[in-house]
Parts: sequence; C-alpha cells; structure tokens
Amino acid sequence: MAKEKIRIAAMELFMKRGYHATSIEDVAKHANISKGLLYNYYKGKEELLSTMIQARIDELIQVMEAASSQESPAEQLKHIVEGAINNVRQKPEVFQFYLHLQTQPESDEVLSKYSKLLIEESARQFHLQCEMFENLGVKEPRKRSLYFSSVLQGLMFMISAYPEQFPVEEMKAQIIHEFCHSSNT
Repeated sequence: MAKEKIRIAAMELFMKRGYHATSIEDVAKHANISKGLLYNYYKGKEELLSTMIQARIDELIQVMEAASSQESPAEQLKHIVEGAINNVRQKPEVFQFYLHLQTQPESDEVLSKYSKLLIEESARQFHLQCEMFENLGVKEPRKRSLYFSSVLQGLMFMISAYPEQFPVEEMKAQIIHEFCHSSNT
C-alpha cells in the first residue's frame, strides 16, 4: 500500500513539476509518509522511477501475453483494444505520464534512459502484434499494425485528455470492427 502511494505521488509530481524539480522529500510529503519510510522502499528518486518503468513494462508484457493466449488473431487484437482502452479509462494520468516520459529530449540522460526502455519494450510488443495481423491474413501486416497502433494510441490520448466528453464505447466498437476481422485486409 505504501509503495503504491509513493508511486502515485511521484507520478503526480513528476507530471506537475517535472522529474528533476521534484525531490524525494516532495514525494514523501505528497504521499503523506515520512521520508525515512520512502527510503525503506527506494534508495532514491531514480530507483523509484526505475521501479515505475519496470512496472509499466510488466503491464505491457502481461497484456500481450493475455492477448496471445486468445484463440484467434481477431480475438487477440480485440483483447489488446479492450485492455488498452479500459486501462486508460481507469487511469488516464498513467497513460499521460508514460506518454510524456517517452517524449523527453535525448539530452536528458536520466529520463532518456527510461524512455528508451519503454520504447524498446513497445517495439518488442509491436513485433508480436505484427504476427497477429499476419495470422489474420492481412497482406501487409506491418503497415496494418502501424495503422492499428496509431489509431489505438490516438484513441487512448483522446480518452485521457477528454475522459467525460469522448465517446469511448463507440470508438472502441469502431476500432474493433475495423481491425479485428480478417475481411479487413
């Protein structure tokens, strides 16, 4: 429970103030815990960020493993859509945080290192997604997968930016209809 409070507080502050402008003391205060308790869990701010990134990578792996366990490629892709959209709907700030992290300048050595880890894992997951499109019988699975990812990321961004106004269910049904059937090659 304390670790989750710490990660949530850190994410909020990193988004609001920036990683470098946020101190461990700020995170502890925001999480309503002592700085000593925070140090029981994390050696410092970078270890906290590293743990957050690893948790996100583990989430991505879990989604793709669960999708891969579905019987058909159409069901696999549908699982990805539903999982991604439901996740953003439940925790829009998490999506925004990791999107923000992936767009940091390369000159920021600390953030760039973690951004690259996320991007590398996304590339591995993209390869699995391409295989799903290939198994679906799509003529150009890589292009179709890029288009699918672009549309899904756009939907995720819109849901996170406009959670109350965006027609989530209609858009989810549309992307499933467009991409999760073999007739759409």
